[in-house]
Amino acid sequence: MFDDLTDKIYEAAFVPDLWAGALETASALSGSASGSIFVFTDGSPARGRLSNESPGHAKSLERIRPLFDEFLIGDNWKLSSAVMRMYDMRPASFVQVEDFLTADEVERDRVRIQLRAAGIGAHACAAIPVPSGELITFVFQRWIKDASYDQGAIDSLDQLRPHLARAGMVSARLGLEQAKATVSALEALGLPAAVMTASGRVLTANSLLEDMPDVFLPTAYGGVAISNASANALFQEAILENRHNFAVRSVPTAANESRPALVIHLLPLRRAAHDIFSGADILVAATAVSASSVVPSPTILIGLFDLTPAEARLAAALSQGQPLKDVASGLKITVKTSRTYLERIFAKTGTHQQSQLVALLKSTEPLNRR
Repeated sequence: MFDDLTDKIYEAAFVPDLWAGALETASALSGSASGSIFVFTDGSPARGRLSNESPGHAKSLERIRPLFDEFLIGDNWKLSSAVMRMYDMRPASFVQVEDFLTADEVERDRVRIQLRAAGIGAHACAAIPVPSGELITFVFQRWIKDASYDQGAIDSLDQLRPHLARAGMVSARLGLEQAKATVSALEALGLPAAVMTASGRVLTANSLLEDMPDVFLPTAYGGVAISNASANALFQEAILENRHNFAVRSVPTAANESRPALVIHLLPLRRAAHDIFSGADILVAATAVSASSVVPSPTILIGLFDLTPAEARLAAALSQGQPLKDVASGLKITVKTSRTYLERIFAKTGTHQQSQLVALLKSTEPLNRR
């Protein structure tokens, strides 16, 4: 079921009408009544999609849809004190929203009163900042009768979080509108991109990606490599893994004198997305880290490298320049455990030393300068 669901998520990245079905399946996996995706961007109204109506609950979910639509109007989403607190903390996992509300706020919040009337209780949410400046939020809701989210349900959603982040990034740039048949559509949105076969042969690339010869290097038999050796090792490994339907990946490349830090995403093109892109197997897209009042976090890159919540917390602390021993103490873990986490972080980010990791994460610091 999990592999089928991740296929649906990546399919929805390019066929936005399919988000409803993907969110419905994710809702079933986590024991939720419904699920939603929201995209927040500077200077634009919030955008979103709601899951399909689950069998047997259509009448109840009909009462949720007007609240969902109202949420998208103007700045209504900013009125939720719980969501704003959660956004400020930027947890690197799904969390239960009620943990950020007082009992009085739960009781008096106008939207929650209406949701309770529709039978909705607990909410699980993940706020995912992406390098291009958008904030993508996934929200799942439970029926009151099903009580709060337990850790098992949160863990199930966290397994999906890296896939939701990548697919949501593409949907955010496409404006949740229908994708065109080629990567020229992504060029119009300012997204350097190429589509490739499973073997790594480039079928077509837009001019934005072709204008980045310091990053993307042509190789034999129509392939492509990343100029940075560590990033290229991750990139080639991700291409190989995609052939066997293993985990996909986002690859970090540090800033240099001529360009900002980049995140290079590899997304599998499956099902309808495979047809839209003329039988290609992989979309490669590069996003530069850019300033945004919606996403001011200096740890913006962390959520895109498939780090676990524990690994993300360690990386965030290290990015502030703290010694590993002090970070371990602050996180209440042993130094041995912190070293284990650090080795995993190195593997996922293509770094080999703590100083390299810190330099990579520090490359997002301009986001904090106002």
